[in-house]
Amino acid sequence: MLEIKGLRVTLEEEGKEILKGVDLTVEAGKVHAIMGPNGSGKSTLSYVLAGRDGYEVTAGSVTLDGEDVLELEAEERAAAGMFLAFQYPVELPGVGNMTFLRTAMNAQRKARGEDEISAPEFLKMVREKAKALNIDNEMLKRSVNVGFSGGEKKRNEILQMAMLEPRLCILDETDSGLDVDAMRLVADGVNALRSPDRGFLVITHYQRLLDHIRPDVVHIMADGRIVETGGPELALRVETEGYADIAKSVA
Repeated sequence: MLEIKGLRVTLEEEGKEILKGVDLTVEAGKVHAIMGPNGSGKSTLSYVLAGRDGYEVTAGSVTLDGEDVLELEAEERAAAGMFLAFQYPVELPGVGNMTFLRTAMNAQRKARGEDEISAPEFLKMVREKAKALNIDNEMLKRSVNVGFSGGEKKRNEILQMAMLEPRLCILDETDSGLDVDAMRLVADGVNALRSPDRGFLVITHYQRLLDHIRPDVVHIMADGRIVETGGPELALRVETEGYADIAKSVA
């Protein structure tokens, strides 16, 4: 579904190469986890996939369902089925959660040539999804992420994901700053969205998230490229041994 070949990326401001030849394939129905030390390029990869400004792709290719992702604007990537859950979700004062969700859904439907969702249909859908994620109605009435706790912000993003039903879900260190209970709620929401038609790319530092979101494949990233790939046992080995041995193998 997602295929990355020889991706090399430079940070425009500094002219520094961050990604140095990333090769990665994510299949529909699979959860791939990426782990690695700080500065290895994990978040840069998520930003480049989503179309964030400030990065120059100097080599390689990225396709989603065979379509050239790098030729698409960020909103076109979203309409094609790509979703990025941020490490630190931003606040949008004055923009109601319900308004934000319905506007986003209808923008994507329009881009795909589909009819807009009606108000009654939307209300029914959002209430069902929110209930499943333990999000109360008061939270839905508030401005997007304004005054939300860390756990509420992450659950709100999972709600967005549930409503938009993307093909590829990219979670950029979504466990950052969460306590155990909040992390479990977020993980439960992610697990509820697993399906044969949807792929996940979960970027994390810690095994603790992968205890709840069991990945099919684990990749270790170091110095701008993927240096080792394995099953869930690879994440367990990193948890006990750290990245030191892997870093030596890259050097």
